[in-house]
Amino acid sequence: MDTNFVEELRWRGMLQDIMPETEELLTKEMVSGYIGFDPTADSLGVGNMVQIMTLVHFQRAGHKPIALVGGATGMVGDPSGKSSERNLLDLETLNHNLNSQKNQLAKFLNFDCGENSAEIVNNYDWFKEFDFLGFIRDVGKHMSVNYMMAKDSVKKRLDTGMSFTEFSYQLIQGYDFYHLWKNNGVKLQMGGSDQWGNITTGTELIRRLGRGSAHALTTPLIKKADGTKFGKSEGGNVWLDPKRTTPYAFYQFWLNSSDSDAENYIKIFSIGLKEEIQAIIEEHAQAPHMRKLQRALAEEITARVHSPQDLENAIAASSILFGKATEDQLRSTDAPTLLSVFEGVPQFEIKSSQLTEGVEIVDFLSEHTAVFTSKGEARKMVQGGGVAINKTKVTVDKILTANDIVAGGMVIVQKGKKNYFLVNVR
Repeated sequence: MDTNFVEELRWRGMLQDIMPETEELLTKEMVSGYIGFDPTADSLGVGNMVQIMTLVHFQRAGHKPIALVGGATGMVGDPSGKSSERNLLDLETLNHNLNSQKNQLAKFLNFDCGENSAEIVNNYDWFKEFDFLGFIRDVGKHMSVNYMMAKDSVKKRLDTGMSFTEFSYQLIQGYDFYHLWKNNGVKLQMGGSDQWGNITTGTELIRRLGRGSAHALTTPLIKKADGTKFGKSEGGNVWLDPKRTTPYAFYQFWLNSSDSDAENYIKIFSIGLKEEIQAIIEEHAQAPHMRKLQRALAEEITARVHSPQDLENAIAASSILFGKATEDQLRSTDAPTLLSVFEGVPQFEIKSSQLTEGVEIVDFLSEHTAVFTSKGEARKMVQGGGVAINKTKVTVDKILTANDIVAGGMVIVQKGKKNYFLVNVR
């Protein structure tokens, strides 16, 4: 599907800065363009998804996307948007992080579609042979200190201090652009607006060192409507790796977006056409309480980042807490998802041998666990229909057995409408 890439970014609210003549270039030929990704973690986060989606839209417009994973720059540290020096990583950790990120990028980009197939490159491949004297002789002499000091990423750190290592970062990123321009025919670098200074250093280096020309564009930095940083939840970063952020928590992150944020996010993160997205926005406006916008956003992104099955599990898990889930749905939910759902609720432990023998419900609730402080309180609540085991209400003659264990080792107790307890069976 070929579209006007710049126009696509415009209506989606994804265009911040663009160098003159860039749009003209993109409308007349297939262009190779790249974005760099920071390998300081073994997973990308939702904060990286703005740039991932930029590459997705770039490829869908008929251009060739290249993701640069910074094996070399990860050893140096990018001062852009940072207030302090970053911890540097060893080569083994970096390689682990790079391989993990490559696998995540492969879920979004098409690496087998002919001339505009996506590529992943690692700048360590060309920097590992560079010696220090060679770099300052062949690259450093083309950039004045005055030019480098004028960059916002440097000026903002002058009061607090910046090492020479981080000061040199823009030269290294600039050389990446020059190398890809010279050897891979790359004419465009993209990134977040905080990268504009580093990107234009690359175009300047291409002009001075290669006597050529290159182009640049950036996307706005995304913030929530309340001014807080996008990509964070109460638990910290929201990651693409299910071991760091479960598919359920990932789904909930998008589902809990405010109306104004969701309208912004769906334009950026959905691959839907303009007409389709506008229709969802308008439908949502007619009945905001149905949260159609948030659901469409959460479902599309969760299925793409994880899988359709993970999405089904996340929806089922959501209904456990917020809907009318059945015991069958509970039994079909896996242990990591259930633990994610019930994170923070009181937990108790019981031996599996006790359930093999069978435990009366009142004893289970008051003696084997501390859901109730006394047998009398437990009996009264059960008789009043206020206790459910695994989403099924129980009576006083209920005997708990091994058949009541779900997800390989849990019993879910519900007291009243909103109070949950997790009993681990060991």
